[in-house]
This record gives sequence, structure tokens and C-alpha cells, in this order.
Amino acid sequence: MNILLVDDHAVVRQGYASLLRALLPDVQVREACDGEQALLKVQESIPNLVIMDIGLPGISGLETTRRLRQRLPQLRVLFFSMHDELPLVRQALDAGAIGYLSKTSSPEVLLDAVRRTLAGHPYIEQQLATHLACNPSTSDGHDPRLRELTQREFEIFVMLARGLPPRQIAEKLCISAKTLSNYQTLVRNKLQISSQAELVHLAINSGIVRVGLESA
Repeated sequence: MNILLVDDHAVVRQGYASLLRALLPDVQVREACDGEQALLKVQESIPNLVIMDIGLPGISGLETTRRLRQRLPQLRVLFFSMHDELPLVRQALDAGAIGYLSKTSSPEVLLDAVRRTLAGHPYIEQQLATHLACNPSTSDGHDPRLRELTQREFEIFVMLARGLPPRQIAEKLCISAKTLSNYQTLVRNKLQISSQAELVHLAINSGIVRVGLESA
């Protein structure tokens, strides 16, 4: 059994790799620090399962998953992220993921998710699945304007709404300040907004940003 674990934080990645090896003694866990490396490693050897973070530098986890699934439609991708906002869960599933759970999950839940997705069964963390079922409009992003955004534009929209400075966003995505500025213009034009306040308001109404909670 071969699992590829994709996470840009080395300590976190290595910790979960060790946990998976302890929980599944017959597993081989390879690691990738970003989307580019994940694409290369899958090309070298196709894993049984890819465990993917969303917030990767350069190519996002969403875009990496989309590209992997285009090349290998049968590849199974399980998102494992600190973010549990419903629109992001829906974006992950739309990109082709077979499952989604948050990093607040217990080792037992992670093990259950890995086993089920390895067997080809979709897996959504129970609390998230319940929220998706009870809030279908929120799971789609609530506002139809959000459906006009590409995955990269949506990712930038989320980071802007969470208050990340443009310089930090550009560094995280490994793009230039000018490229980010162009993306910001595209996002605002598609969403028909003209200010940061309107952007945040839209994100709050769509369930992407939670008032009173910090996002990492």
C-alpha cells in the first residue's frame, strides 16, 4: 500500500507520516512539500491514495488535485486540512477529491477515512457531511457569483477575505505582486465588488469566513 502525503509544513507532514506508519504497518508513505513535487512523485509511482492539504505554496491543493485527476481519473485524493468551511469542502469535492476531513480529527477518524477511501468509498467527516446535507446552498458557496471564479481565483478570494496581506499571499502562492494584483482585479470584477469591506461581507454571508474566529 502506497500513500503520498502532501503538506508544506515539514514537521506536520513528518508527524502525520509517522502516525500513518504506526496505524498501518504495511503502508509506505512518501512525502511531497508542494503541488509541483506531488505531480512529479505521482508520475514516478502512482500511489493508492494521495492525502492532500489545501493551502500549498505555488500550485494549490485544489489545482494539484484537478491536474492529478485529469491525468489519472481513478486516482483517489483525500483532503486533510485545517480549514473546514463548507464552500472549501465543496471546492475540494468539485476538484475530484474522494473525501475530506479536518486536521482536528482524531487518529481513529483519520485511520477510518484512509481505510474507506483506499477501498474506494467516499468519506466526509461526519460533522462536515451533516452540515453539507443541512446547508446545500452554503455548500455551493451560497452566492452564485462565486461560481464564476476559477479555483485559483477562489483561493485568492478566501485569503483576501481572511485578511492576509497581498505580499504574504503572493509569497505563499509563489507568484509576483503584479500577477496577484491582476488576480485581485479579476476577482473583484467577477464578484462585482469594489472594496475589501464588500469582499469580506460576501465571504461572511457565504460561510467562508466566520465572524469572531481566527483562520490560519
